[in-house]
Amino acid sequence: MLTDDQVATYARNGFVSGLSALSQDETATLRREIEALEAAHSDGAGGHDLAQFFRVNGQIVLPVLNRAARHPAVLEQVAAILGPNLLVWSVELFIKEPGSTATVSWHQDLTYWGMGETDEELTAWIALSDVSVEAGCMRFIPGSHNNAIVAHEDTFDSDNLLSRGQQIAGIDEAQAVHGPLRPGQMSFHHGRCFHASGPNRSADRRIGLAIRYVTPEVRQADLGRDYAMLVRGRDEERGWIGVAGATSLFAPDDLALYDEILSLQATALAAGATGTVDLYAAKGAAS
Repeated sequence: MLTDDQVATYARNGFVSGLSALSQDETATLRREIEALEAAHSDGAGGHDLAQFFRVNGQIVLPVLNRAARHPAVLEQVAAILGPNLLVWSVELFIKEPGSTATVSWHQDLTYWGMGETDEELTAWIALSDVSVEAGCMRFIPGSHNNAIVAHEDTFDSDNLLSRGQQIAGIDEAQAVHGPLRPGQMSFHHGRCFHASGPNRSADRRIGLAIRYVTPEVRQADLGRDYAMLVRGRDEERGWIGVAGATSLFAPDDLALYDEILSLQATALAAGATGTVDLYAAKGAAS
């Protein structure tokens, strides 16, 4: 469970780091499963490569990500902030190879999600490797979640892991706080919190699992309705299209559902882009 101080830190700063999530054995097993997928299924399935499944709604077709999003220790701590009823909107992997120049620019998560400026969401970011300052851990601007959603600029920088290289200009780096994590630890951050991460200058891969939790009260204002997976409690609001998540790898029905969800969500996630957003490309066009 989160302590009262940790809950207060999240409310004050818009993030809290260094939380315990997975045991050493669980962390090592999860990493092995993910790297086994990379070795055996690099081409993906259903017209989508594995990298797209890793970055967009992986819980729909990859059982390992479905299971991770339901981990009891993670859910208990998320519930301390969002309450007992939880849905998963998306599960994503952020991987930076050793020596990689890949970065994540300063941004707010909620900018393109179509959910407005809700407080009824958070991202649980779980380290599956040593995510040190050297490895390019996340940096946060404390209190920035108290802002509205601010303007972002598309850069389409090839070294930027974000879908369109979107960034907030004019960030004062002197205010930034690093959030290093040991394997199995996690951080929470609010969708309006300004955050970024640097290149991986370590000798190991930097692997992070991002799970986007929402409450049943959240609405997809831009699209009318959206898909989510109930993982704790009840959804009496019935404002989401419920999905079960993958139980077998690349099941045909799951692949069809993945395409259906991608087609809907791309409308919001790629809205206003100044170029092609490959991450949300349809079947047969992923890159």
